[in-house]
Amino acid sequence: MKEIKAIIRSSKLWDVTEKLQQIEGFPGVSVSEVKGFGRQRAKNAKDKIMYERVAVIPRIKLEVVVNDDMADAVVDLIQKYAQTGYTGDGKIYVYPVEEVVRIRTNERGPGAL
Repeated sequence: MKEIKAIIRSSKLWDVTEKLQQIEGFPGVSVSEVKGFGRQRAKNAKDKIMYERVAVIPRIKLEVVVNDDMADAVVDLIQKYAQTGYTGDGKIYVYPVEEVVRIRTNERGPGAL
């Protein structure tokens, strides 16, 4: 199993999640609002905000855990639909997942997704 975390522009959330839902067997996604900066340090960003004297940019973080055979498709889809071609489009991180437990049933492993 793989955990995929993606930091994307808020304006791309609808496009990305709409397409993710179309993947057969897609288990779901967690979405949260985050703030930060990358290499450019939010210098010329139009949407930057000052947060305790640090210029940061609001973004959306998507988190999903999928079976290994679905990971490349999810990454490719996020990259395709989150991209604008401008600085600040975000990043995608992929991590191995050792175990998943469904709290309600105590089911473990890929079936718990």
